Amino acid sequence: MNVAFSATLHPMNLPKPITYITRDLERAIGMDPSADYTIVANKTPYAEKYASRFPAGSVILVNGTPEDGVLGTRELMDHPTVKEKFTAKPSDVLVFKNTARVEEAAAKSGLHLLNPRAQLSETVENKMSQIEWLGELGKKYLPHHIIMPAKNLAWTGEPFIVQWAHGHTGGGTLLINSEAELKIIQQKFPYRVSRRTTYIHGPSFTVNAIVAADKILVGNTSYQITGMAPFTDHQFTTVGNDWGATHSLLNAVEVECIETMASDIGKKLNIAGWRGLYGVDIIRDDKSGQIYLIEINARQPASTSFESYLQNENRLQGRLSKVATGFKGITTFEAHLKALLGEKIDQPLIPINDGAQIVQRVTKTIKSVPTEKIASLESLGHNIATYPNTDMNEDLVRIQSARGIIETHGVFNSRGKEVVEKIS
Repeated sequence: MNVAFSATLHPMNLPKPITYITRDLERAIGMDPSADYTIVANKTPYAEKYASRFPAGSVILVNGTPEDGVLGTRELMDHPTVKEKFTAKPSDVLVFKNTARVEEAAAKSGLHLLNPRAQLSETVENKMSQIEWLGELGKKYLPHHIIMPAKNLAWTGEPFIVQWAHGHTGGGTLLINSEAELKIIQQKFPYRVSRRTTYIHGPSFTVNAIVAADKILVGNTSYQITGMAPFTDHQFTTVGNDWGATHSLLNAVEVECIETMASDIGKKLNIAGWRGLYGVDIIRDDKSGQIYLIEINARQPASTSFESYLQNENRLQGRLSKVATGFKGITTFEAHLKALLGEKIDQPLIPINDGAQIVQRVTKTIKSVPTEKIASLESLGHNIATYPNTDMNEDLVRIQSARGIIETHGVFNSRGKEVVEKIS
C-alpha cells in the first residue's frame, strides 16, 4: 500500500509455497509477498511501485505484447517468465476467479489450483442455475422472481428488473421502466433466458465470508456504493464499499439478519465442497424494511484486499495500545488462505467499523485520469491504484481511504465530496 497507510501486511507462515496469479495486482495484496507467497501480475506503474518495496522475485511483473495488451490469468500462466519461475520453485497456485479455461490452462501447465472447482462457481453465480441450487434458501431470501425467455416477458405497469445468466458489477442487470424499454430488449434478445425480479428500491450492502473445513466465518458488512456519478454511467454498477456508513444505515437486528443469510449460504457451499472466500450482496427494501439477497459471488470478492488491510490496521493499533479485546484475530485474506490449505481456523475475523474505497471506471466522459489528479488525491492521504484499462466501465483508478466517504445512502460526506472534486 501507499505510504499514506501505516500498517504492513506481514505474511503469515504458510505450510507450503503459494503463487497468486492475477490480471490486476490489487487482487493479490491482501498479504505482503514473501519467499513463500509470490505474486504474478501485469506490469503497470502502480504494480512496479508496489513491487519495489519487496525482495526481488516475490513479485513477478509481466509485460504483455502490444497486440495482447494486459494479459489475463491464462496468458500469465503460459508466459515464459512465469513457467521459468515454476520450474525453479514449484508451488500451489491461487487465482482471483477460477473458470473452466483457467482450469484447463493450469492442467496443461501441470499447476495445482487451490481454488474451488470452476463448475461449482458457475452453478452458484449463474442467475438461472442459482435458483435451483439455492432451493429453499432462494424462497427464503430472494425477491419474487420468475425465469423465462425475454420474448415472454410482459409489461404490467410497474418497473421490474431483468437479469441475464451472467453479469459483471451490475452489467447484466436492467431496470425496465416502460413497455417501450421492454420491447427494445425483446427485439434484441428474444430467446435469451432472463430472470425477472421485483424491483426493490433501497441501499445495498455486501459481506465477505469464508467456508473453512469446520466453520463459516462472516466478515464485516459494508455499504455498497452503486451507480454514483462520476464514477460510472451505469445505475447498477458497484463502484466501492464503505465500512463506516454501515453503522448509521443498519441497526443491529439488520446486521444480524445479513450475517445469518451469509452463514446459511456458506453452509450450503460447504456441503457442495466449497472452500475459501465468497461474497453476498443484499438490499434493504425502503418500503418494507425487509432484507433481500441480490447476488452471490462464488469467488474472492474485489473488496477483500482492502478489508484485510483495514483489519490489519486495527490489529496493529490494538497491539500498540494494548487493547485487551476487539482487535485480535485474523484478516479475511488470511482466513481465505487457511481455508484453502485445509488449516484449522481458531481465531475470529478482525472487526472494522470505518474505511472506504471507490473506483473510477471508464465512462463516456472520463477515459483517463491525469497524473496531477492522482497526485492531488494522494495529497489528501488516500492510497491510489491505477489500471491501464480502456474498455467502458472497466477500472481506471481505485481510491482507498482509512475513513468513510459516505454520509448516507447515495450521498457523499465531506471526504467523499473532496474525492469527487479532485477526480471530476
